[in-house]
Amino acid sequence: MSDKKHDGRVLITGASAGIGRELAFQFARNGHDLILVARSEAALDDLRIELEDVHKVSALVMPQDLTLANGPQKLIAKVRAMDEEIGILVNNAGVLEAGPFAELETKKAQRMIQLNVLALTTLTNMVLPDMVARGSGRILNVASTASFQPIPMLGLYAATKAFVLSLTEAMSQELVGTGVTVTALCPGVTKTDMVANVQEDSHMMSQMPEFFMSDPQDVAKRGYNACMSGRVIEVPGFANQVGAAWSQMQPKWLVRNVVGFLSRQTDLAK
Repeated sequence: MSDKKHDGRVLITGASAGIGRELAFQFARNGHDLILVARSEAALDDLRIELEDVHKVSALVMPQDLTLANGPQKLIAKVRAMDEEIGILVNNAGVLEAGPFAELETKKAQRMIQLNVLALTTLTNMVLPDMVARGSGRILNVASTASFQPIPMLGLYAATKAFVLSLTEAMSQELVGTGVTVTALCPGVTKTDMVANVQEDSHMMSQMPEFFMSDPQDVAKRGYNACMSGRVIEVPGFANQVGAAWSQMQPKWLVRNVVGFLSRQTDLAK
């Protein structure tokens, strides 16, 4: 049974793998037509075929590298050239780099800011006015439990996700009464290829307890339900909810020092 409530398609960035792929299945399962965005056209084509075959929806493939400075503008230009309307925007694309900030390559730092912050901001800024004008629309921003506190060895990543959460919360108040909602999905460490790749190079990430690892299907389902109900913040998983709540209730100096101590102990255990 579909609970589709909006005209237009659901545009999902980073749709070819991980949480983005699972979000595509969640929206398709509920009758939403899609625009699938990632760098790999082949991977998107495979996903399109599966979605259309299993769920009988229409899915458009739009390969685009959003790490390029003009990537978001090119993507929206493609959508408008096809006279398509975006009913729901899912800002899922992101990249994770671990390690001391002093050792982070400048190009990797810039790439993370471009994708996690600038691409999300630009796409939202370009799509939102049309949603407000027609009085309907939803935006789902994939943030992280890293949004809630600074994390040594993941400092820049956590900072980009804190930006996403802060922007989402501010926009949620600005949009009251417009018919448009915005949601921040804040998963913890999730079993995706991106996380697996980082775990190979990061001792801290490789020591993550299994009970903190989230399943991407569950994360996507929780994200979909939160988006469609207009909930502002969704943190999947009880352990993640406890951690996020703890960090919000404690003084900043305590959170900073506890997280810093834990990261140093992990580093010493190499």
